[in-house]
Amino acid sequence: MTNARSCRGAIRQTAAMGTVLLDQVIATDYGQLDLGWSNAFGFDGDFDRFFAGQVNGLVGAGDDTGVYLNLARRSGGSRVRIELLEQVPDPRQQEWEDVVEVSIAIPEGAQPRWSSWAGEDGGPLRIPAGTYRLRVSARGRDAGQEGEFAEGVVDTYLLELWPAPIAPDAIVRVGSHDAAYWHDEIGGRR
Repeated sequence: MTNARSCRGAIRQTAAMGTVLLDQVIATDYGQLDLGWSNAFGFDGDFDRFFAGQVNGLVGAGDDTGVYLNLARRSGGSRVRIELLEQVPDPRQQEWEDVVEVSIAIPEGAQPRWSSWAGEDGGPLRIPAGTYRLRVSARGRDAGQEGEFAEGVVDTYLLELWPAPIAPDAIVRVGSHDAAYWHDEIGGRR
């Protein structure tokens, strides 16, 4: 594991022909993590807006100003790694319990950022303008939901972006009860 402070805002090349944009433990509340490219972006509780036209209930990409990620842990720290890749990555389905894919379009002149609930924490993401596929893989969602106030990290997320045309979202794998709940509760709006 890498020290979170040494990785904050750091950019490193990965062996898979990509760039690590973020690799740290992110403290958040209400399990909220946003990736946005507009100053007006931020999840405001309107699930219909963020999940419109989608089948999944974990990654809301229905708003064209950013993406809302529903982390399992209500409060505390979750490990998050974001990678910008040159091409579609290997599925890695065996090591991840839950996997969802969505498409995003970052406009010219945008300044992508990540932020936690209410903008308590955040930072820039060096993602060029273009259309991308975003795969969000999770491990430990049930532990995160059950130990929402536990000490230490209990849930981990890998966000992989690569250039791709816009396509419908997809639930690639469901392995946790927590993900199944959110897909049933929030997903299915397509």
